[in-house]
Amino acid sequence: MVWKVSIPLLLAAIFVAHDTRAQSSVDNGKQQFAKKCVICHAAEPGKNKIGPSLFGVVGRKAASEANFSYSDAMKKFDHVWDDATLETYLAEPRKIVPGTKMIFAGLKEKGERDDLIAYLATLK
Repeated sequence: MVWKVSIPLLLAAIFVAHDTRAQSSVDNGKQQFAKKCVICHAAEPGKNKIGPSLFGVVGRKAASEANFSYSDAMKKFDHVWDDATLETYLAEPRKIVPGTKMIFAGLKEKGERDDLIAYLATLK
């Protein structure tokens, strides 16, 4: 039996599958945030807690959230929080920025980091 599938239909199916996976990643990242980050960080703009607000963190220069007292180590961490920097930092924060005030040990599972970064990217 030969299947005839239209290219537009096939592309639509691929898009829907990708979009569903992307949404799942964001949803999983939001759950990671609620379990592991919210105790110290807020997702709302300008709402600093023990740690700075993570609203708008993707694309923001490290140690630049207003009205938050960063460690000297974080002030010297001359990076922008892009996907690659977040990926590395979230794996081992205290190794990447020795002397940071953040006591979180990190997310060891790459999938968890990817999901969290996907969620953080939605906070705009």
